[in-house]
Amino acid sequence: MSLIAPASRLRAKGLAAVAVAAAAALTLSACSSGDDPADEPTDDGSTETEETEEAMESFGDITVQLSWIKNEEFAGEFFADSMGYYTEAGFDTVNLVPGPSTGVAELVSGQVNVALSDAVSIGAGVGNEGAPLKIIGATYQKNPFTVLSLADGGNIMTPEDMVGKKIGVQDSNTALFMALLAANGLTDDDVEIVPVQYDPAPLVSGEVDGFIAYLTNESLILEHEGYDTTNLPFADNGLPFVAETFTVTDDAIANDRDLLKAFLVAEIKGWTDAVNDPAEGSRLAVEEYGADLGLDPEVSALGSTTQSEELVVSDETAENGLFTISEALQAETIASLEGAGISVTAEDLFDMSLLAEVYEEYPELVAYAG
Repeated sequence: MSLIAPASRLRAKGLAAVAVAAAAALTLSACSSGDDPADEPTDDGSTETEETEEAMESFGDITVQLSWIKNEEFAGEFFADSMGYYTEAGFDTVNLVPGPSTGVAELVSGQVNVALSDAVSIGAGVGNEGAPLKIIGATYQKNPFTVLSLADGGNIMTPEDMVGKKIGVQDSNTALFMALLAANGLTDDDVEIVPVQYDPAPLVSGEVDGFIAYLTNESLILEHEGYDTTNLPFADNGLPFVAETFTVTDDAIANDRDLLKAFLVAEIKGWTDAVNDPAEGSRLAVEEYGADLGLDPEVSALGSTTQSEELVVSDETAENGLFTISEALQAETIASLEGAGISVTAEDLFDMSLLAEVYEEYPELVAYAG
């Protein structure tokens, strides 16, 4: 992959709005007395004029690359949009671009501001290609990927069970699968990698013995359809890394810090709603944001509940807030990547300072549990 220097800020604060506010402030100061009530300090020490100017501040538009289609995996984003949290944070519009995608190419080319991805894909981009990217938070505290198989077919229960088997791997998940093999002392010579798309039909038809899937998606779909399935979770087999990571460019961290922090505030509010009301998160996906996808309501509801209870929250998030990536989890992630032949340090891959600042400024957001 040839890297393109990250584009400059996709859009800065709304200059027109600031100019209008400044002109209005000058007019008011010219025709009002020094004891105008608008200039009286409020409870927090600021004036009403200052609060009005702050409220008018805008970050314009923001584009977010999703890792997958618009299903319940992005319930928090749907809440943030539908409940107006993005607007409250200062964004005119938020463009949620459906995947599948790792987001690496879109970020380094400047097409998007933020990408939801995974630690292996971003780690490979940083360590192997020199991509100027950082993870600033993670929705999923636990890796949701799995090698899905049928109990009466491949029945892959251990990494060794993959030897000699045909494994269906999507292009965007190739680096992930290679990492799984490496973490378990295997290579692509031990298996037959079969290029597939994201529909598990090749697994059902017997074209492949195993299929790279999400525990909250394809696995649930086949179970719902009556198939007896077996899962080989990546998280339990050498790759306990974070996923659905909020990834941005180094340039954005340096030059669009306030924009990114505002985005994180909206996301925390959205995912707080999603954790506390997974049923509504599923409904938003099925009936609104993914209405054209023909999502199964029952599968979506189960996936929404599963991620809210098992992937998004942890002891760490209960103590420190959503999207937290503790130093211990960072170390586990780096060890996972090292085992897969990806050499990066925690400093290369993570920048948790923005999230720390958000929680310092808005400590009430830590308590997401309803």
